[in-house]
Amino acid sequence: MGPTTGFVVFLLITLACLGAVILTGRAARRAAHLSCVAAAVACLGVTIYFAEQLGGLYDLEAAGWITPTHLILAKVTVVAYLIPVVTGLRTIRDEAGKGLHCKAAHLVIALTVLTAISGTAMVLMATPLGAS
Repeated sequence: MGPTTGFVVFLLITLACLGAVILTGRAARRAAHLSCVAAAVACLGVTIYFAEQLGGLYDLEAAGWITPTHLILAKVTVVAYLIPVVTGLRTIRDEAGKGLHCKAAHLVIALTVLTAISGTAMVLMATPLGAS
């Protein structure tokens, strides 16, 4: 699978997994929820791998300001994934933290969507390598 196809396929799978995370979380189906979280994180890792490969096909500096913006946003998003993990583990022990966990999860999903949008903009604004 090439970088472009791999990136698009795994980004869509990651977003679908995140949707399943939300649905299973709201339904309080803990085992399914944890499985969906694991799948989403694994798919995110594969998406990042393909994103790196895809980036190698473009002169990303030619995209201008969006490149550093996207890269910072992507790093912040990956680190932010730890927040719902920590709050989720606390919620397993104490249901009182469920509201905070829900807010943290929504924050990470919003950051993921923003990162996907900025990454798409970056590639569209970049120059393909080898293009004259």
